[in-house]
Amino acid sequence: MHQSSLFGDPAPRQPAELHRLFFALWPDAGVRARIRERALALEAAQRPGGRLIGAHRYHLTLQFLGDFAELPQALAQRAGVAAAAVRADAFDFALDRAGSFANRDIPWWLGSAEPNPSLAALWDRLGVALAKQGVKVVASHRAHAPHVTVVREAAHGMSAPLAIDPVMWRIDRFVLLHSVLGKRNEYSLLGEWPLDG
Repeated sequence: MHQSSLFGDPAPRQPAELHRLFFALWPDAGVRARIRERALALEAAQRPGGRLIGAHRYHLTLQFLGDFAELPQALAQRAGVAAAAVRADAFDFALDRAGSFANRDIPWWLGSAEPNPSLAALWDRLGVALAKQGVKVVASHRAHAPHVTVVREAAHGMSAPLAIDPVMWRIDRFVLLHSVLGKRNEYSLLGEWPLDG
């Protein structure tokens, strides 16, 4: 039931929640702490403005399944079946660059200077497995620029990526995450799948 104005018209409704579903790489506590150190150093040196992302929200998106009015349980289950079929080796990934995207909210990120073939293989195999289960993914630049966002709504972008002291990250699993847009609490972990080795 919603309130009416003095003239009998319905009052504006609050926007409905949007539920986001995506696969990601999920850092352990040690990697999160090192990413946080780099983010704070970047903020001190570059003064991006905006808001620093909480360390508990750091992740690297693999496959984005979309935004929904409510959590699509059946889709999440099919996505889990797809994930369980993926076979890939664990690998090392270096976050050794900082940069920004020219998006509306000007996110600043940490990423890698060089493409990582193992990461590309994991992304491809997960994409194929999802397609076999009839799970559509949302195309995004993120597929071609793997990164961890550390600042949102920056006051300005970076003219060019900067080298940073590398954060070495052992990738030994991937996860399925659920978040509600507009809420800054922790993500819900719906499933995780280990990589070989």
